[in-house]
Amino acid sequence: MRRSRIAVFVSSILLAAGAALTGAGSAQGAQLAATGGYVALGDSYSSGVGAGSYVSSSGNCKRSTKAFPYLWNAAHAPSSFSFTACSGARTGDVLAGQLAPLSSSTGLVSITVGGNDAGFADVMTTCVTSSDSTCVSRINTARAYVDSTLPGKLDSVYSAIRAKAPAARVVVIGYPRFYKLGTTCLGLSETKRIAINNASDHLNTAIAKRAAAHGYAFGDVRTTFTGHEICSGSSWLHSVNWLNIGESYHPTASGQSGGYLPVLNSAA
Repeated sequence: MRRSRIAVFVSSILLAAGAALTGAGSAQGAQLAATGGYVALGDSYSSGVGAGSYVSSSGNCKRSTKAFPYLWNAAHAPSSFSFTACSGARTGDVLAGQLAPLSSSTGLVSITVGGNDAGFADVMTTCVTSSDSTCVSRINTARAYVDSTLPGKLDSVYSAIRAKAPAARVVVIGYPRFYKLGTTCLGLSETKRIAINNASDHLNTAIAKRAAAHGYAFGDVRTTFTGHEICSGSSWLHSVNWLNIGESYHPTASGQSGGYLPVLNSAA
């Protein structure tokens, strides 16, 4: 009997830990934010590049009123909302310029970061303008960086967040797969599309692993973007946009509201 009780006790602890990491207790973040506020950190996927409706005062950071942090704030009315995510941000930029709003009372933090450290823009430029082999080679260089260097940089950011906001629920959100495969679609070859999708998976795996090590929830947007990749016929991602190159391969407003927001709602 005693052994059975111990087993039940251990199981309950493991279930609670699993809920914390997977975001099963989705009301927790909203409750914490109601009293302690919400801070949105990160790169262009958080700031909302590609969604339009940019807040003029955000300048080159291009924070959008259609970005998922802004939408979450509007829906949940936290006690305060600080939106410091910025287009082009790397881990070092988050550390240097985005953490000021965090405090011991902060209730919820969301962050997307790591893609720019891994050379996302250069990878995509290379794959659009060069051969299959050159594209794959550049991706392999990025993958090696993700394996060797990015984990330490993510650890620095995640540790700094916890130091400044010890009571906050932190939701680390990943990146979508970019292409629907096996379809007839103008643009990049299938070889490039497969390599890009695999690289996104590789990056997400690395980010999720470091998030879990810090006790943070990981929000996986690949599930919500399934069926809405480039070449799907119902894409929530911009393909190459030669008129506004910075929006290329970023979520549309629908990608923010339909791809990212539900993931934060679930994981918060």
